[in-house]
Amino acid sequence: METVTIRTARPEDASALLEIYAYYVRNTAISFEWTVPTAAEFRGRVERTLQKYPYFAAEINGRIVGYAYAGPFKERAAYERCVELTIYLAPDVRGQGIGRKLYEAMEAALREMGIINLYACIASPETEAEYVTRQSEAFHAHMGYRTVGAFPDCGYKFGRWYRMIWMEKMLGDHPAELPPLRPFPEIDAGA
Repeated sequence: METVTIRTARPEDASALLEIYAYYVRNTAISFEWTVPTAAEFRGRVERTLQKYPYFAAEINGRIVGYAYAGPFKERAAYERCVELTIYLAPDVRGQGIGRKLYEAMEAALREMGIINLYACIASPETEAEYVTRQSEAFHAHMGYRTVGAFPDCGYKFGRWYRMIWMEKMLGDHPAELPPLRPFPEIDAGA
């Protein structure tokens, strides 16, 4: 396999990131958006995320082939040590360990920030279907996540209802006293 570089995404990467995401919006129930966001809207999402959380891109030979980012689990102060993670890979590179590399970089950055609880909200059909499989659930389980909740018939797309699950992973203990959160460490492509 060719060398995979993980780096902090930049707003100017938005078009390449959106190209990956658009596949999932149009063809799967992995994303519950019904229409592909505009390039400007997607760039705004990247910029807003980077204000507080890591957003990483995976590259092979200068081509962005996947990305992962963290966002707030909930918008209340009591949840500041919790994040929701999202990951997308170009369809032609799935199964090559790129998702693992992205998540390992993400976990290292979040641990350095002082984040403890990681969450992923995943479409998880009772049986695999045309628009969604259980691959994301299996990937997260392989990365040490466990299912902590299920919502039957939660998301509607392509004329059918989909079950959602929440998966969780703890990066450390839950001490009574916490230092302030630190800024996330950026990863340079040359590092």
